[in-house]
Amino acid sequence: MTITFVHLESVHHKLSKASHKADPFSDARESGLDIRYATISDAFPLDHDRDLHREKYWTTLLQIFPSYVDEFVRKLIRSDPQSLHFLVADTVYVWPTAIARKYNLINVSFFTSPAHVFSLLYHLDLLKERGHFLRKDDAVDIDYVPGVGSMRIRDLMASLSKRSDITGNTLFKAFEEVKKADFILHNTVEELESDTLSALNKYQPNYAVGPINLSEASSVAVSRSLHAEVDITKWLGSKPAGSVLYVSFGSVVQTSKEVIGEIAHGLRLSEVNFIWVARAHLTSSGDSNVLPDGFVEEVGDRGLIVPWCDQISVLSNPAVGVFFDALWVEFGGREHVVRRSDDLFPSDLRSADGQEVGGW
Repeated sequence: MTITFVHLESVHHKLSKASHKADPFSDARESGLDIRYATISDAFPLDHDRDLHREKYWTTLLQIFPSYVDEFVRKLIRSDPQSLHFLVADTVYVWPTAIARKYNLINVSFFTSPAHVFSLLYHLDLLKERGHFLRKDDAVDIDYVPGVGSMRIRDLMASLSKRSDITGNTLFKAFEEVKKADFILHNTVEELESDTLSALNKYQPNYAVGPINLSEASSVAVSRSLHAEVDITKWLGSKPAGSVLYVSFGSVVQTSKEVIGEIAHGLRLSEVNFIWVARAHLTSSGDSNVLPDGFVEEVGDRGLIVPWCDQISVLSNPAVGVFFDALWVEFGGREHVVRRSDDLFPSDLRSADGQEVGGW
């Protein structure tokens, strides 16, 4: 089997800059795996600020980028017309079905978030039928989405309440297209989301293939960090087991400076140890200094603010007890987070099963 992995040129530029490696799969090939690497333009120059001009960027990905992919696939198929080809693409793209059909490819959709989230987006038609789509009624329960337990409308992803937002628009179109895929891969575990996957299998074949980054042999390590990482092992080693809160919104999600201020306020009140990944372009305004004045000095050594770090290494460290991630911001939207900022990090912090975490 031959795999051709295709990155956007802009993503490749970030990866190679962070890891100082031009080819992230060089080690994998040396181990005997036939993984080829290629890049493709997203129609913007490398120095274009994609985070700051997100609306324009995503609009271009919807309208122009598919033609770039079409040309790349055409050349690849022409170079090896006798082989059976699979097209594996991220679910959030809207073009895979058209290109797969044009070149007679097996269309594989790959969803990198939990299957639970996939099912919510897959069944948007049910929300529309029940009159719950784009509705903001906190008191209404949703208990009819296959494979998803009961939840409140306010706990839906924020993007589902922004029909005119380009990100929301892309999601709506993508989840209409994914229903035409030959099968769907999920970065999840069968035992963890068996009910959800079973419900989805009534429509299309769905397979759990995750977690894809649980572990990897050093001989086939792949560069995957978009930013230079800060080594925080020594700082974590100075903290008691289960005492550290890890705060990170990943590489994509943006929020407002107001939300950042509220989270900082919650961290102040909690008096817990924490790591906060405050990457560039964390806010949609593009401000480089998003933390409240005096915050770093006030929290002192119990808080460590870094631009980026190895998340798997951090979450595997015994000092880390809680992960506060992008879903807290995305699910329920800005208003939900701001309203509850004073009790985000109570002194008696408990895990999902009600057990006290790290003695907080």
